[in-house]
Amino acid sequence: MSRVCDICGKGVRKGNIITRRGMPKSSGGIGLHTTGITRRRFLPNLQKIRVMENGGIAVRKVCTACIKSGKVAKPGKRVKRQAPRLD
Repeated sequence: MSRVCDICGKGVRKGNIITRRGMPKSSGGIGLHTTGITRRRFLPNLQKIRVMENGGIAVRKVCTACIKSGKVAKPGKRVKRQAPRLD
C-alpha cells in the first residue's frame, strides 16, 4: 500500500533523529554533543475518504492539506429511504 496522496502526490520524506547529551552553553555548560544519528521517516497524514469523481463516488487516499484546501469534492449525505406506508 503506497503512502502517497492521490491528489497532490505528497509522499514519505526522510530525516534524522539526532541524539544529544550535555548542558547547553546558554545554561552554563560546554555545549551539546551529538552521540547518535538515526534515520527516520516523516509520513503524510493520509485519510481514506469518499470523493465525487466523474459523476460517481470513489474512495481515495487524500492528505489532510488537500481536504482542508477544498481540492476534493466530498459527496452529499446519503438519503435514507423509507418504506411506503400502507394506510
